[in-house]
Amino acid sequence: MDDDNELDPLARLRAADPAAGVEPRAGFAETVVARATEPQAAGATEAPLADLATARARRGRIWRPLVAVAATVAIFGGAGIAIGQHSGGSIVAAAPPISLHGGTSSGGAETAPRIGAQGGKAVAGSSAADRAFGYGFGRNSFTASGLSTSTGTAAAYAFDPRSASDARTVGVLATALGLRQTPAQKDGSWTVGPQDGTAPSLTVGLDGTLSFSYYDPSFMASCSKTDDGVTPEPCTPSRPLPSTDAATAALRALIANAGRDADTFQYEANAQEGALTQQAQAWPVVDGQRVDQPWSIELTADGIVSASGFLAPIVSVGDYPVVSAQQAFERLSDPRFGAQRSGMPIALRAQGAGSVAGSGAAFDTAPPSAAPPTEPPATPTAGTPLSWPVTRVHIVSARLGLASQWQPDGGVLIVPAYEFTDSDGGTWSVIAVADDKLDFSVK
Repeated sequence: MDDDNELDPLARLRAADPAAGVEPRAGFAETVVARATEPQAAGATEAPLADLATARARRGRIWRPLVAVAATVAIFGGAGIAIGQHSGGSIVAAAPPISLHGGTSSGGAETAPRIGAQGGKAVAGSSAADRAFGYGFGRNSFTASGLSTSTGTAAAYAFDPRSASDARTVGVLATALGLRQTPAQKDGSWTVGPQDGTAPSLTVGLDGTLSFSYYDPSFMASCSKTDDGVTPEPCTPSRPLPSTDAATAALRALIANAGRDADTFQYEANAQEGALTQQAQAWPVVDGQRVDQPWSIELTADGIVSASGFLAPIVSVGDYPVVSAQQAFERLSDPRFGAQRSGMPIALRAQGAGSVAGSGAAFDTAPPSAAPPTEPPATPTAGTPLSWPVTRVHIVSARLGLASQWQPDGGVLIVPAYEFTDSDGGTWSVIAVADDKLDFSVK
C-alpha cells in the first residue's frame, strides 16, 4: 500500500481481505446490492438490544469500517450518504440520558444552536429556559420519603480518544460525508477541507471524545431567491425538507459509513414548523441507557448541511461503588455536588416553555407581558424583610443511570448518576459514585 491509495476505501478493503482472489458465485453482487437497498418489509421486527461487549468487539475489528465505506462507494456511487426509508434494526427501548451539567430531561447534553426559522439565526438552547424561568439555579429546599437505602456497585465507562485519533479514522468519516481531501492535524484538531467557510469542511477536536463538526456553507443556495438574486429573510427552502424518516436513515448511514455500529444507537427526529433543515439525533446506548453525547445531523433536500458527534469508542473501566438513592438525595442539598435541574417541570413543558433536548425548538424567554410602568418602585422602608425566595422541591422517585463526567485533563468518563423526579415532573441529577472514589481536592 502506498501513499496514493492510503485513504482509498476500495484499496484498503482489498488489502485487508483474507479471501483476496476468491471469485464470488454468479449473481452474488446483485443479491447484496438488492438486500442493501430494498425497503424494510412491512411488519419486520426491530433488531434486539445490542450486547455492549459484543458490539464493542465488532467495532474494534478493522474490516468493519473498511466494508462500510467500500459498500457506500460501490452502491451509492461515492456519495457517502444513503437517503431512504430503510432504517434496519435499532434500539427501541433505552432510558433517557442523565446530564450532570444541566441539559434537559429526555434529550441529553445541550447541543449547539440549530438553524431555525428566523432566517439562519441561532435558536436558544435548553439552558436559556432554565435562566428565564429561574429553575436549576438559586435556592432550593428538598424533601423526599421512601427512597432506597441500599448501596452497591455499578459499571462505568470512558471514551478512548487516542485509539481513534489518526488520519485513517478521520478519513473514513470524511469520506462518509463526501469529502475527498486528506486529513491534516493543525492547531489542536484534525481538519478536512478548507477552514475559511468557502466549502464543506470537517473538524475533529483532540478532546476527550474526539468530537467532530461538519458544515456545508452552500446550504443557503437551496433557498428561494427574489428576482434580483437576493436571499430573502427569513429564508424559504426551494424544495420541501426530507421527512423525519429520511433524516433518521441518513444519520444511520453516516454512523455506519463512519465505521460505527449503527444498531447500538437510539434515534430520534422531530419536525419543527418553519425550520430550514430537518434534524435527527442518535444517542449511543450503554447498558440500556442513552449516553448524553449524541450524534446529530441537519438535512435538506440537497443533503447534509451540518453534522456533529464523536469518534472515540466507549470502553469499560470497571465497577464503581455507588451511594444509595437516599444518600444521593442528601447530596442535592450539599453544595459540593451542585444540584442540577436537568428537566423542566411538566407544567412548563405543557405551556410550551421548553422542549425535549435535541428538538431544536425555541424557548420563549421573554418576561410575561405587563403594562409599562408609569413610575419607579417605591423606596424600601427601614426594617423591610428582604426577599429571599426558596423553591420547595419534593422528590418522588429516583433512577440510577449513566452520565458523562469530564476530568481535569480533558478525559471523559461515563459514570453512575441518579436522576430524581420531583412532584411537578421536573428532574434533578447528581453523581452516584461513593465519596471514597471522588477526588474533592481543589485543582
